[in-house]
Amino acid sequence: MPPRNVINARVSPKGSLETLSHREVQQLSEAGSDSLYKLFRQCALAILNTGSHIDNAKTVMDAFLDFDVRIHQQDRGVYLELLNAPADAFVDGEMITSTREMLFSALRDIVYTENELQSRRIDLSDSQGITDYVFHLLRNARTLRPDVEPKIVVCWGGHSVSGEEYKYSKTVGHELGLRKLDICTGCGPGVMKGPMKGATISHAKQRLTGSRYLGLTEPGIIAAEAPNPIVNELVILPDIEKRLEAFVRVGHGIIVFPGGVGTAEEFLYLLGILLHPNNRDIPFPVILTGPKSAAPYIEQLHAFVGATLGQAAQRLYQVIIDDPVQVATQMARGLKEVKQFRRERNDAYHFNWLLKIDESFQRPFDPNHANMASLQLSRDLPPHELASNLRRAFSGIVAGNVKDKGIRLIEQHGCYEIHGEAAVMRPLDQLLQSFVAQNRMKLPGGVAYEPCYRMVSSELAC
Repeated sequence: MPPRNVINARVSPKGSLETLSHREVQQLSEAGSDSLYKLFRQCALAILNTGSHIDNAKTVMDAFLDFDVRIHQQDRGVYLELLNAPADAFVDGEMITSTREMLFSALRDIVYTENELQSRRIDLSDSQGITDYVFHLLRNARTLRPDVEPKIVVCWGGHSVSGEEYKYSKTVGHELGLRKLDICTGCGPGVMKGPMKGATISHAKQRLTGSRYLGLTEPGIIAAEAPNPIVNELVILPDIEKRLEAFVRVGHGIIVFPGGVGTAEEFLYLLGILLHPNNRDIPFPVILTGPKSAAPYIEQLHAFVGATLGQAAQRLYQVIIDDPVQVATQMARGLKEVKQFRRERNDAYHFNWLLKIDESFQRPFDPNHANMASLQLSRDLPPHELASNLRRAFSGIVAGNVKDKGIRLIEQHGCYEIHGEAAVMRPLDQLLQSFVAQNRMKLPGGVAYEPCYRMVSSELAC
């Protein structure tokens, strides 16, 4: 680890946070709510690490154990006092503007989430209440813009991809930008950064102002993947399920690039929603794409979908290999259909209210050993329910691979057991082994991959 370079600073918001009440400041103070304070400190340190060459969250946390952030209330508003903060977030003593915006976006979302959860008007007991909650969080972040036509393209993919895959995602982003489309990603590095970077150049060529680079994340992810500096609208949702719902509610089309287990989880979440009978006639363009070198990944994922969810699921997306222009052209064409559909049905451009999302896709999944072992993985289930359970299985593997709680559970109790019928387990096992063979199961620090799961109906050893 290179020598630390730290700085003490006082930072005020600029256009990203309204005044906080004394109660809200107390909520975030170390004395007021230790868990809330720790959450904000963790997110703040990740954001201050934006642009750093260190991408291992544990390394960053260990290097800045004495980092502290204190929230102060004054008559003119709120300001932050940063102690022993990463100096890379500053230039000549001034915090980089994008970093400051994201820092106060995190403060805004954490405060609002806490207050909304305590509010009696928020009912999280049913599906509609959860959707309303997501809507309120996005509206509070000023993400929802009713007067803007559909042009937000969500891009999913891995945070640690090959140079060729990153370059390809950047080229696709450039083509999207030339067609005056905005970009939404998970806000981290890799494929989450590439499309945004490509679009910034083409937006400049088109002399566009007010371009949107929307990043949607959640505390467990932002701690492991600092936001990339191109993001100009950061929203932190409270958990992975609400983050995924936000993607499909605000996005008008989705492009899936190469990635690993996390990308497969997102893809299955999306397919599960689109497979619901109520969503059969709702246009939602989806493209699975990558450079020629990523063809094995794309073909394996496509085959897995066919083997488990059937041809109906495969018809919900296009597969385009090594053709950025075609990807952008098809997406732009699909967005025109989205606009026409919503206009005819008086549905909002800025939030997809008509999309039916079952509670099974909205309830946070706790990937402990009992829950992982009890997942039903059978083709006897309706396809959208099987997709939901497969998504949960991938979510558990992600947790066991990289999330602190999941790693501790594996250390204490051994591998997760995943049960299911052979018709599902065989293609699942093949897909996961292909991820390992393609080096898509990377762990922080370059550690050799050891499976955190065991297929009960396969011969995969733990």
